[in-house]
Amino acid sequence: MLLFVTRRIGTMLLTMVVVSILLFILLELTPGNVATKVLGPYSSEEQRRLWLEAHGYFDPLHIRYFRWLGDFIVGDFGQSTRFKTAVSEVLWPRLWNTAILGLAVMLVVVPLSLGLGVLAGMKEGSKLDRSISVGAILFTSIPEFASAVFVSAFFVFYLDLLPGTSGMIGGFSPEQLIMPVLVLVLYDFGYIARMTRASMAEVMLTNYIRTAVLKGLPYRTVILKHALRNALIAPFTVITLQINWLLSGVIVVEFFFAYKGFGALLLEASLNQDIFLIEACAMIAVFVAVATQAAADIGYTFLNPRIRFS
Repeated sequence: MLLFVTRRIGTMLLTMVVVSILLFILLELTPGNVATKVLGPYSSEEQRRLWLEAHGYFDPLHIRYFRWLGDFIVGDFGQSTRFKTAVSEVLWPRLWNTAILGLAVMLVVVPLSLGLGVLAGMKEGSKLDRSISVGAILFTSIPEFASAVFVSAFFVFYLDLLPGTSGMIGGFSPEQLIMPVLVLVLYDFGYIARMTRASMAEVMLTNYIRTAVLKGLPYRTVILKHALRNALIAPFTVITLQINWLLSGVIVVEFFFAYKGFGALLLEASLNQDIFLIEACAMIAVFVAVATQAAADIGYTFLNPRIRFS
C-alpha cells in the first residue's frame, strides 16, 4: 500500500514539473513580452530594459526557470498588474471563496445524486428509474448560464426572496450562496446520478448479488454490504473530477452572480493580461487537478483493494 501511494505522489509531482516547464515556456520564455505586459504597451524600451535587468531576465534560461519555480514553491507569485498588489493577497481569498462554494455544492449534490442513482439502479426499468433518468438528463442538458437566468427570474423577480447578486459586499451571507449553489447542483447532479445508476444496475446483475439474494439475506443487507461498495467505484471517479470543475469551471456562475471566486479571478486575469496572476491561477488549478486524481487513485484501493495490484 505504501509503495502504491508513493508511486501516485511521485506521478503527481512529475506532472507538476512538466506543467511548470510548459507554463514557463509559454509565458516567460520571451522577456520582452513579459515586460510589455507588466509595464504596459506605452512603456519605453529603456524602461522595459531596466525592469528586465532588475528582475533577472537577462540570466540564463535554466537559472530563470529554477528561480521562478522556487518562488512558486514558497508562495511568491509576483505582483498583479490588475490589482496593483501581490498576487497572493488576491489569490488566496478568492480561492477560499470558491472552496466555500464548492463545499456547499458537494454537500448537496453528492448525497442527492448518489441516493437517486442507487434507487434508479436498484429498480432498473421501473417508473422510478425512468423518472430519475429523465430528470437527470433534462437538468444536465440546460447550461449554467440558462439555468442561472431561470433561477434568478424565479427567486429574485417573481418571489422576491433572494438578492440578485452574491458579491458578499457586507460580509459572508449564506443567503447569497443559495442561487449559485442551486444552479451548480441542477447542472451537476445528473452526471453523478446517471453514472451511479448505470454502475448500480450492472452490479445488481452480477452472480454474487444473485447468490446473496437466493441465500435469503435481507435485501437491505445485500444492497448496503455487497452491492453499494462496488457500485460506488465509477461514481467516485466522477465526484473527484467535479472538484476540478468547481475550481475553475464555474466561471459563468461566479461571473453571473458577481461572486468573488477563483473562476471569476481567472477570467479577469485573462481579460487584463495579468501574466503573473494567470501563472498563479494555472499552477493552482493544475495542482488541484493532479492532487484530486492522485486522491482518487488511492481511494480506489479502499473501495476495491484488487486495483492496487493491477
